[in-house]
Amino acid sequence: EPSDPTMTGKTQTSNVTNKNDPKSINSRVFIGNLNTAIVKKGDIEAIFAKYGKIVGCSVHKGYAFVQYMSERHARAAVAGENARVIAGQPL
Repeated sequence: EPSDPTMTGKTQTSNVTNKNDPKSINSRVFIGNLNTAIVKKGDIEAIFAKYGKIVGCSVHKGYAFVQYMSERHARAAVAGENARVIAGQPL
């Protein structure tokens, strides 16, 4: 896999979270109402890493996806971060 020059080297998470593997869909977390003008990929990974190993994180305008190794981690993240306020907006 070619390296992405925009990645800092400290994280090796992929930008790919839209795998069509049905098993991986259950371990993916949608993060909506995100102030992506302020909140960056590294910030999201820092918040969500405590729930489990992140294998992918993609940031879009106003939302993001975090892909975990397991569905259990994804569920824990949803339970722990739902309605958390980041940059003035509740997730």
